[in-house]
Amino acid sequence: MASKASEKVTPTSSEPKLTKAQLKKFKELLDEKRMEIIRKAQQTLDEEMTLDANDLPDEMDLASSEYLQSFTFRLRGREKVFLDKIQKALEKLESGNFGTCDDCGERISAKRLEARPETTLCIRCKEDQERVEKDFG
Repeated sequence: MASKASEKVTPTSSEPKLTKAQLKKFKELLDEKRMEIIRKAQQTLDEEMTLDANDLPDEMDLASSEYLQSFTFRLRGREKVFLDKIQKALEKLESGNFGTCDDCGERISAKRLEARPETTLCIRCKEDQERVEKDFG
């Protein structure tokens, strides 16, 4: 039962509904995570984007610096995926669907949301997904 962040979904679970205070806390947490990723991305652009051959005395230093720069960009690429997940969670907060599993439609436990507020799957569906990935991965 896949749902879009903008569609209102009625959860089908015995999990208690999140309170307004909990929703506010999750929004603040997601906003903090989002701002931290953006700050790191800006830092990468400001500090690590350029390699100056004059600062590197030999080819080994240049190769090492290029490798570190490539590694940093790969990390930032992963953070882009994470940023997309955070944005989707924020959209679900706005639409009233935050804490609802995208696969089964049940409420995601508050404990799971505290550990991973950007999650879109309840623990059962996430375990099923990981099992499938392991089998076919």
